[in-house]
Amino acid sequence: MSSVPQGLWSSGFRPFFLMGAAYGPLALLLWVAARFGGWPLDSAALALGHAHELLYGFATAIVCGVLLTALPGWTGGTELRGRALMLLAGLWLAGRLAWWGAPWLPPALVLLVDCALVPVLCAMLWPTLAWARQRLFLWTLPPLLALALGNLLVHLALLRGSVADASFGLVLGLHALAFLYSLYGGLLTPAFTRNWLGQRGETCGAILVPLEIATAISMVLFAAADLAQAGPHWMAAAAALACGLHAWRCVRWRGWRTTAEPLLWTLHGGYVMLIAAIALRGLSAVFPVRVPPDAWLHVFTLGALGLTMLGLMTRVVLRHTGRPLRAPGVMKTAYALVLAATLLRLAYTVHHLGVAVLLLAALLWAGAFGLYLLCFAGVLLRPSLARARAP
Repeated sequence: MSSVPQGLWSSGFRPFFLMGAAYGPLALLLWVAARFGGWPLDSAALALGHAHELLYGFATAIVCGVLLTALPGWTGGTELRGRALMLLAGLWLAGRLAWWGAPWLPPALVLLVDCALVPVLCAMLWPTLAWARQRLFLWTLPPLLALALGNLLVHLALLRGSVADASFGLVLGLHALAFLYSLYGGLLTPAFTRNWLGQRGETCGAILVPLEIATAISMVLFAAADLAQAGPHWMAAAAALACGLHAWRCVRWRGWRTTAEPLLWTLHGGYVMLIAAIALRGLSAVFPVRVPPDAWLHVFTLGALGLTMLGLMTRVVLRHTGRPLRAPGVMKTAYALVLAATLLRLAYTVHHLGVAVLLLAALLWAGAFGLYLLCFAGVLLRPSLARARAP
């Protein structure tokens, strides 16, 4: 077996970061080409495909890579490698091929193929989660199952020929992803920050279990209000509760002390964007004319997820391939591109700017992940350096 396959299938982050970092920009650029190139797609179908593939294609790939790498390291479980990892990567790839091949395939087959990955992932992760000392890790399963259910609902709606009904499945998947982000943001960010500050004689707040539980409950209430299309004041109240608890969490981590370390401020900056996104959702309920309902969506997906993913993906690759934990200069540029793309997308939405701003935001965001591939594609394919420690 050559060194490339040996490297690629030696850890969960490798194939999924590689595929996700390639597919995110590709899916976004295909949407740009369809929207601005005059492809024969109606706006509803175009929006559905764009949202579905960035959520269940790109974001799900990165989630798989993070969970398959972080959970064994944090719980002492066995990391999936070799054929098991090939199976998961194959299911992800088959799902993407089925989605794009849907016009020529039986709809039931597309459903089965595209909805298979997350349930199989849950089954493979269960032994690791069941034996974890820290029971907070068990909270991983409900949002993963909600993510799987959201995808299933999208396909069932399409089987009925209802693009409009598919939006509920997308919103459910989005909130499942937000819950996962909240959970792992609350575990990984303070842990990395505590280690870094400790080396400098400083401290940050340890995990406060009652706060973690309250934050999780607030995210469930926030999701329930959004999915139930609750009245403006109920939606605003749910958003305010979640914002307050997240802000309390964030302040305890002392992220402002990490501005000198890109691998940390990207995580803290992404988390601040999560708080901003939730606040925008509450404001959009009360002031829908001034704050469009989709403003929060792009601040969360492009900003919070995009920045955190790039920062975490950089850290994981460096850490788990035996390289020093220093962000390359090109990745600092990538982080800046994500920030610029998020602000431009928000400005376009709120201030109804021209399509040139929308196009520029899309190109900047795609360019950020393109830089990640330029920097790390070869590293992901090759075996780790000799000094790499076990995950």
